[in-house]
Amino acid sequence: MPLDPFRAKTAKPAADAGTLALKAVAFVAADDHLLPRFVALTGCGAEDLKARLIDPAFLGGVLDFVLGDEPTAAAFAEAEGLPPEALMQARARLP
Repeated sequence: MPLDPFRAKTAKPAADAGTLALKAVAFVAADDHLLPRFVALTGCGAEDLKARLIDPAFLGGVLDFVLGDEPTAAAFAEAEGLPPEALMQARARLP
C-alpha cells in the first residue's frame, strides 16, 4: 500500500523540527552560561534532560528557551548555518 502523500510531506518537517530542537539541547548543554540558566528556569537537571529528549513538548520548550534571548537565538542559528526564522518555523511545528 503506498504512503499517503499528505502524511509523507507533513512528517518530514516535524522530524526536522525535532532534530533542530535536539541540536538546540546540545547547544545549550555545551554552553557554560546557558546551561545553568536553563536549569534554573526549568528545574531540569541532567537526568531529567536525558529522559525528556523524546518528548516533543519538552523540545518545543527548549526552542522557546533559545528563542527567548535574541543573542542566543542568533548564535544558535549561526552555528547551524540557518536563518533565524528557521528556529521560529521549527518551534511552530512542535507542541
